Amino acid sequence: MDYTQIIYEVADGIATITLNRPEKLNAFTNRMMRELLDVFDVVDADDEVRVVIVTGAGRGFCAGADLSGGGETFSAGGSDEQTAAGVPRDGGGMVSLRIFECKKPVIGAINGAAVGVGVTMTLPMDIRLASEHAKFGFVFARRGIIPEACSSWFLPRLVGISQAAEWCYSGRVFPATEALAGGLIRSIHPADELLPAARAIAVEIAQNTAPVSIALTRQLLWRMLGASHPMEAHRADSRGIMMQGASADASEGVLSFLEKRPASFPGKVSADLPDIFPSQESPKFS
Repeated sequence: MDYTQIIYEVADGIATITLNRPEKLNAFTNRMMRELLDVFDVVDADDEVRVVIVTGAGRGFCAGADLSGGGETFSAGGSDEQTAAGVPRDGGGMVSLRIFECKKPVIGAINGAAVGVGVTMTLPMDIRLASEHAKFGFVFARRGIIPEACSSWFLPRLVGISQAAEWCYSGRVFPATEALAGGLIRSIHPADELLPAARAIAVEIAQNTAPVSIALTRQLLWRMLGASHPMEAHRADSRGIMMQGASADASEGVLSFLEKRPASFPGKVSADLPDIFPSQESPKFS
């Protein structure tokens, strides 16, 4: 796919996805949705990509849905995509689910306004950093709609039900300092230091860890948020330790430590990712 509303770049094992409608504060469109769905497929298929950073062009991250359609903006559920039953799907939710299923860690570098879908799309990202100029808003009730993009699942798990309720019920826009205090973001940075800070985290992961281990760890951490008992984690952990413990990655990890040298892990996410959840139904994005 040719990208017109995002920019995709890869360097040193780090993919950077930039939302690219700066004249509209990167407002979300169906075209942007389709480009994001496509680019995360590209990310997962490329074993050279170890970590993903998502940011915005210009002074905004994403100002929410493009409202140029006026009062009919949300009449089709925010997306022209449909299920087999002909029911419109929430486009932001499709993006959130695709990010959730990504096999690589995803870091949000929130450089400006992140409102509506602009903030909910960041919830399945693993780490969120913000510029001092960033603002956030779960503004749905002020637009006569409801929280979308699976945010009713993600947000309470990230910040707790009381904080999630306050932000969603009020629909107000709040600064990065409040987002930090509420646990929505990891840290706040001067604007020109935001991407370097995100990249430093990405480099630490890319240069020192096994890609297959990270992919499995990401699945474990997210899936276990919905587990009913720690035994579910124990079963998955045990399968993962058994499978990865016998892998070339595990051998390399131990030998490199003993030999005091950087590790060179041979495992490929595209080919060597074991299924450690065989007894669980795995809902898919599609």
